[in-house]
Order: sequence, then C-alpha cells, then structure tokens
Amino acid sequence: RTVLCNDPEMTLPPVNIPVDTTKLRIEKTAIRRVPGEAFHRLHSLEYLWMPYNSLASLSGITFKGLHRLQELRLDGNNLISFPWESLAGMPQLRLLDLHNNELTSVPPDAARYVKNITYLDLSSNKLMTLPQALIATWANLQAVPYFPNDNSKLILGLQDNPWVCDCSLYEMVHFLNFQSPNIAFIEPRLKCFSPRSLAGVFFSQVELRKCQSPVVHTSVAKVKTILGSTVLLRCGTTGVPIPELSWRRADGAQLNGTVHQEISSDGMSWSILGLPVVSYLDSGEYICKAKNFLGATEAFISLIITDSESTDDPNSNIKGTWNGKASGMEAAAYNDKLVARYIITTSTVPTLGAGAGTGEGLLHDVEQDSNPRNLLVSPPTGQQEPERIVRSVRVIGDSDQSITLAWKAPMAKNTTVFSVLYAIFGERDMRRINVEPGKTKVTVYGLLPKTKYIVCVCVKGLIPKKEQCIIFSTGEVASAGGTQKLINVVVISVACVIAVPLTLVVCCGALKRRCKKCFVRKPKEIQESYVTFESLSPGAKAKGVEGEYLTRHTPDESNRLLSARSSVDSEAIPKIEGQPNEYFC
Repeated sequence: RTVLCNDPEMTLPPVNIPVDTTKLRIEKTAIRRVPGEAFHRLHSLEYLWMPYNSLASLSGITFKGLHRLQELRLDGNNLISFPWESLAGMPQLRLLDLHNNELTSVPPDAARYVKNITYLDLSSNKLMTLPQALIATWANLQAVPYFPNDNSKLILGLQDNPWVCDCSLYEMVHFLNFQSPNIAFIEPRLKCFSPRSLAGVFFSQVELRKCQSPVVHTSVAKVKTILGSTVLLRCGTTGVPIPELSWRRADGAQLNGTVHQEISSDGMSWSILGLPVVSYLDSGEYICKAKNFLGATEAFISLIITDSESTDDPNSNIKGTWNGKASGMEAAAYNDKLVARYIITTSTVPTLGAGAGTGEGLLHDVEQDSNPRNLLVSPPTGQQEPERIVRSVRVIGDSDQSITLAWKAPMAKNTTVFSVLYAIFGERDMRRINVEPGKTKVTVYGLLPKTKYIVCVCVKGLIPKKEQCIIFSTGEVASAGGTQKLINVVVISVACVIAVPLTLVVCCGALKRRCKKCFVRKPKEIQESYVTFESLSPGAKAKGVEGEYLTRHTPDESNRLLSARSSVDSEAIPKIEGQPNEYFC
C-alpha cells in the first residue's frame, strides 16, 4: 500500500496509482506542476511526501478529497505560495513541511487552518515577517496544552529566513523571547537579516517598538501673512514606523513651493512647505498627510494673504535697523537675522498675563531675505517707532524650569502691551507671551533644564533691538543658585566659629566682674568709672564755677548720650547760654 516514484526524468505524477494506497512518495523528480485531479481517487491516503521536486505552484483543488491525510511534505521545492485554504479539507493533518522553498509571505487567513497542525516547518524560505493573527494563535497556547487529550507539543521551524527586525516583528520577537512549555522550536535562536544595523543579531538581543498609527501635529491651524512674504508651513508626525509626509491643496491646485524633510532630536518627523513670495492665489487650505502601513491621517492649515494696509494688527509691520558691530558674547546674545525671521502672522496665539506665562503660543517663522536690513518691514504711515522703550532686561528669579524677567520702560504708557519672545538658542521657532498693559515683569514656565535660551522683550508688534535681548542658561542658573546656597552656609558657619568664642569670652568677663562686685566692695568712683560717660560743654559756664563744666552721668544714660548730636534726646538737654551740648564717650 506504499507507492514510491523517484524517476528524475518524470515530469507529471502517475495516473494509475492504486486507490487503496496509504503512503505516496514522489521524490527527486522533474515534476513542475500537479494536475488538479491527480489525487482525487486516493481517499485512503494518509502520507503524501513530495520532497525535492521542481514544484513551483499548487492549486487549491490539488488536495481535494484527502480527508484522511496526516502528513504533507513539500520540502525542497520552488513553491512561492501555498494554498492554505485547502487545509480545511484535511482535518486530520498533523504535519506540514514547507522547508526550503521560495515562500515570501504567509497570509493572515492561514491562522484559521493551522490549528490542528502539531508540526509546521517554514524554515529556509524568504519570509520577512509573519502575520499578527498567526502569532496570536500560537501565543494563546501558552496557557493551555495544545491538545487537551494528549501531551503533544507544537513544533515550529522558523530559522534561516531573512527576517526584517522592525515594528512588524515586535509580536514575534516577544513571542520567541517568552516561550511556552507547550511550544518547541527546531532552532530557537533566530537572527535578524535587516536592517543592516541589526543584521546577524539574535532576536533575544533586539529591542523593537510596537507599531503605531500615524499622528499629525501642526504648529498652527491658521496662518495670516502679508503679500509678497515667504511662508513656511510646518507639519510633524509620530508613528512606528515613521510615517511618510506629503502636502497638497484642498482645492486641487498645484503647490507653489518646495518641501523639506527633517527629523528632530525627539524622533518626530517634520515636513516644511516653503512658499516664496506668496500671492493671493496661494490663499486657501493646505493638507498635510501622514501615512504608514497601519493607516493615514491628515491635518489642515489655512493660509490667508493680505496687504500691509489691511492687517488686523497695525503694529505687526515695524521698522528696524542694525547699528554697529557685535563681537564675542554680544554677537552670540543677539542676532538680528535670527529674531527678524520670526514674524507674528497668526491670530491664535493666546494673550497671557504677567507672572503666568506658559509659552504655549507658537510663532510662525517666515524667512524673507538673507540681508538683515531687508528682513524688517517698514511701519505703516503715521506710525512713529518708539525709541528704546524697553531697557535693562534681566533675570530676577529662576528655577530649573522657569525664569522671571523684569525690565524698565520709563517712556511706556499704561496702555502699552509688551511681548516676550523666547526660544532655545539656535532654533528657528520662537514662542511669544503677551504681557498685560502696564506690567514690566513676567514668569516663563515650561523651560528645559540645562538648556541655553535667547529671550527678547519689546513692544507688541515690534522687532526687538540688540539691547532688548539676553541669553541665559537654565543649567547655569541652577548651578548659580546652588553655589549661592553653599556660600551662605559657609559664611554662617565661619560667623558662628568666630562669634561663639568671643561671646563666651565677653560673658565670662562680665560674670567675673559681677562676682568681684558682689564679694569685694570698691570705692564708688572706681565702680562708676568703667561705665561712666561725660558731658562736655566747651563754651558753657556753671554759675559760680570757673573753668570747664563737667558733669558725670550714671550708666543708665549711656544709650541716650551715644545718640547723634541732632537727635531728639540731645535737643532735650537743657541749654546753657544758648550753646548746644556736645557728647563724648
């Protein structure tokens, strides 16, 4: 009841196989395909072995009628796919060997048909990943035996495939690193094939991130700018793998700009759409789309183009000049080109009160020209530029994540509104805090520790001048605070070391004199001379007395006598012949 066919010149399976055959072996032949009706009459077939032939494909009806089949070996062929749905007609199949073929993928539906298989060999193929549904089916076997009626284990062969170690393989790596006692692997030490940075690394040594759908972030939802300026629309995205960003207009018109891609230090991918010399035709909605294999999401940014005379904020256009040359830290502390490229174009920036700044308002950055003189815009007709209204910008209070700024504005009115612009030094995006009218102090929160910032204070709508900007570092601030505390501790400690012994000496001396006074009575003049003060009136004469007038006072008057000559006490002393008294110790 066993049939063996191993003629190397055979190109088709034999047609007269006995119907009662239970085991059919067709090995090492030149068979490239199997006709659909080749095995239909073999209802008693239990073992079908067709290893090392030249099979390139199999039809879904090839195994029709093989209800008693228990083993199917197709290793060593050239199969690029397998009809997994045909397994539904083989309920007693326990072994499926697809080793050493050309399989590139396993469909997710395969998880429905392999639940009865206890031996599955997919090794030495071209698989780069496995479907999540199949991994979940195997992972569920960790809690219960694979077959409740016996002690059989599920044996898997997954080695020697070009696995791509990215987020799509996260579940599989986790599954292999936490093996179940009900599952055994022919070779448990699987290796990554790509990316190149992980090539040859074992699954047990890689850390993969779970796949995430894309999320789109935009700095502003509405941008308002003047005619002829250059606008940069920014769109960021997060997701695993990193989504692809693309721009288009909602009305279907062609984009009039260039797109630049970059990745920030926090892993966020940014796409910047630059629109040079915008016109009224550039107004409208722009759509930023982020897409990866998990899905896609979109965000909208509205661009409004106006002329300089119709802007809502007349102070948004200002005039500025660059006077003199900066050198050293002065040049680092202020850069006209850096500050001027941040033009306030959005109306969505919140107005924050003094002392409560959060820095959530993001300015839209617009780069207009490489020349700092040309970056600044002329003020509207009739508007006069205030000369140095803001002066003496300084930091008066600070912590690791916040600072308190103060400035002087002697020429400002009670209705003058100030703006605080700040950013990490070197970055293009600045944040703005509007200060309430009349206030000259604000606290900025949400700063990063040990980070250098540039901060400028100016009248709202104006571009700050050099003397209105300072640079500070939150790291140095914290260090300075700790140093000051250390200095205070040292000074107090030294003061204690010096003062305590002196105090003890004085107290001991006073106690010694007190004891002598109690036990040894001395003449009254000697006792009084130690704490006696004299009053000298150079020009005064006592009645009936020649020479200088001397009067001794008791120690109780010492505090009064030591007061200044112009004090109330000195004026209260009776005057003799109109001459004021002079007091000496």
